[in-house]
Amino acid sequence: MKFSVLTIVGHAPHPLTGELLPAADRLHEVVELGVEAERLGFDAYAVGERHAGPFLSSGPTVILGAIASRTTTIRLLTGVTVVAVLDPVRVAEDYATLDQLSRGRIELVIGKGAEAGHFDLFGLDEELQWEYQAEKYELLRRLWREENLDWEGRFRPPLKNVTTVPRPYEGPPRVWHGSATSLNSPELAAKHGDPLFTANAIQPREAYARLIRHYREKFEEYGHDPARAHVAAGSGGLYIADTTERAIADIKELYEARVRQNFKPRLVGKAGYNTPFRTIEEAVGDGPQLIGGPQQIIDKILGYHEVYQHDLQSVTVDGLGLSLSAQREQLQRFAEEIAPVIRREAPTALWAEETDGAGDADKASRVDESRA
Repeated sequence: MKFSVLTIVGHAPHPLTGELLPAADRLHEVVELGVEAERLGFDAYAVGERHAGPFLSSGPTVILGAIASRTTTIRLLTGVTVVAVLDPVRVAEDYATLDQLSRGRIELVIGKGAEAGHFDLFGLDEELQWEYQAEKYELLRRLWREENLDWEGRFRPPLKNVTTVPRPYEGPPRVWHGSATSLNSPELAAKHGDPLFTANAIQPREAYARLIRHYREKFEEYGHDPARAHVAAGSGGLYIADTTERAIADIKELYEARVRQNFKPRLVGKAGYNTPFRTIEEAVGDGPQLIGGPQQIIDKILGYHEVYQHDLQSVTVDGLGLSLSAQREQLQRFAEEIAPVIRREAPTALWAEETDGAGDADKASRVDESRA
């Protein structure tokens, strides 16, 4: 298995002290954590995109550019690129620029986003979110694969003889489809033979397993090689202590205060917004949170792998209000005590060239397609 660190750059007051870091300090933390993730051997670092709510991730390309300038090997992902509200021409330009600056380390995770305010902010109709997503993504694919493109669609002015610049570094970057509640994203991913990134962050396991099953079934129905149906899974937060009992004692007050702070009354009953795991004991026992002793977390990830058969596991350490030094400590413990066991027990062909020199068949396929 491969491992990624995700931040959506939350910027809410600390749930216990009320302290709010200055924006510059919070963004500095995000960049420093990306540098640390590379040092510790994580395979990827992902930055989210939010345009509403208490977040500082409205400019993920800027943040990823800062991280790219401080790193050399770690893959740089988004989590997610809210393609439904964006202009595909600008997405193609911005991320191809990042792909060039990072020398081919960019991969997108696209999705509609988990903030209801996105669509109003951009003057778009939320009822059309999946139509936006499908059309805009299909245009993005063509912009990265074709030159002198003529295109006409429903949601933006037509294009005539367009070639976006710069071109991607070495063929179109891989695009994952973020999936949290709807079958629309697994369907779109399967249609195009793209990988799926399931949120695995709030709901019970079966909710995400349903999305993955649909994806794998449709992937093969669309005529793609099942061996290339790569899946990634998120998690609800990471906290490692020497024992599960110690972890619960350490984090109980903080976790439950953050759950109360994040509760959205207007979205009660709408999947993907409010966690059903209100107490730390519920989160540890049945939720997607990776909280506990090392063996407890190993067992939980392998339990998810048994159901999901996923290739990439994402972890988040900045969602509870831990200091930067505590976040670094958590990542180091994960890298030293947990990741080696999971890598051994759940091998994957994803990004195989990093470990066996065999080359990335998916990348080669995308390069060939872009030259066709």
